Amino acid sequence: MKKKEKTNVMRVLDSKKIKYNEYYYGDTEAVSGVDVAKALGQNPENVFKTLVTTGKSGEHYVFMVPVAVFCIPVAEELDLKKAAKAVGEKSIAMLKSKELLGLTGYIHGGCSPIGMKKLFKTTIHKTAPDFDTILFSGGKIGFQVEIPFED
Repeated sequence: MKKKEKTNVMRVLDSKKIKYNEYYYGDTEAVSGVDVAKALGQNPENVFKTLVTTGKSGEHYVFMVPVAVFCIPVAEELDLKKAAKAVGEKSIAMLKSKELLGLTGYIHGGCSPIGMKKLFKTTIHKTAPDFDTILFSGGKIGFQVEIPFED
């Protein structure tokens, strides 16, 4: 286990007095979301991946989906038609990795829905309320946080 380190996500949660559990998996070979869930001994269905998209309008949207759905081919990770419909866009596309840092302040593999440079409309997968807690990126590669879903 790595020495305790506070990420921006953890500082935001602290400032809002939201209790959380922090996890470090950087000492493992985990790369995919499913690998991360396994490394942490967590159910992949309540570990969520943060995806940033751009709508036809130019607006940006964040989607949180369970890593369990990432057992399918990369091109099918997020149903872009359903995502567009969910946010009222004609179409939506994944944000290019090279644009992620400038827009959100996070790099690919460490992107979190909490603590982005700007607030974006965030849509969480319909299964999230099925769990008492959800896990997602702690804002840095190797870190995850777990919070109660209602928070």
